[in-house]
Amino acid sequence: MNVAQALRAAQARLEATSDTARLDAELLMANALGISRSDMLLRHMTAPAPENFEALISRRAQHEPVAYILGSAEFYGRAFAVNPAVLIPRSDSESVVELALKHAPETGRVLDMGTGSGALLLTILAERDQWSGMGIDASAPALEVARQNAGQLGLADRVSLMLADWTNPGWHTDLGRFNLVICNPPYVETGAALDADVSQYEPESALFAGPQGLDDYRIIIPQLGNLLTETGVAILEIGRDQAETVAKIAHESGYCTELTRDLAGRPRALHLSQVK
Repeated sequence: MNVAQALRAAQARLEATSDTARLDAELLMANALGISRSDMLLRHMTAPAPENFEALISRRAQHEPVAYILGSAEFYGRAFAVNPAVLIPRSDSESVVELALKHAPETGRVLDMGTGSGALLLTILAERDQWSGMGIDASAPALEVARQNAGQLGLADRVSLMLADWTNPGWHTDLGRFNLVICNPPYVETGAALDADVSQYEPESALFAGPQGLDDYRIIIPQLGNLLTETGVAILEIGRDQAETVAKIAHESGYCTELTRDLAGRPRALHLSQVK
């Protein structure tokens, strides 16, 4: 069987479990061949299909996300290492980056709360070469992924990573103040029905936040006063039905809010600034 034939067969097999069956098959085939997808499509469609392709398709047929199979995901035009210790960065979260870059000064310090793969934090540092950053996470394996990504992107000297849990009193002692705080916290309602790709593989601790998905916002927002400089701002990712409620929590803590929508028009991020 050549590459083209194997792709057709894989697409047919994956259509029961994936809305992007053809793309999934092409990405996995390119990985099996050790070449780029574009190179495969242009020059290798009649080549023999590699033996290890079938094993990759079998994993995807069991709902394992392509990003975990490949070990990487693209975010804001850069490749980030990922594994099941971290959420897969999604294009929707680029709204957080865009909002941060819009409001951030030319130089300063940024804190990423729940950094995971480091995609948000490292993207901002890559786009703002006068910034330094800190990422915290309650998961040591997640911090190892972020550390790997910082090294791969040449940003290790501008970022520090720390094991910390914002539910523990005093976790932020001695961190200093930040011009920008970003956070994509857990915000899924406990018990919510999720796609098998997510529910079976991505870390629960980074997904669920109580019956309304709001528990972490109620912890994080009141703490921002201990983290932000006088003119500092915070950017929080939110679920599509949470804008009004999270904004209310922010207003009660003394913040003005500005909502940003993602490319699909869904509420995606809140910009918090301190009331003057």
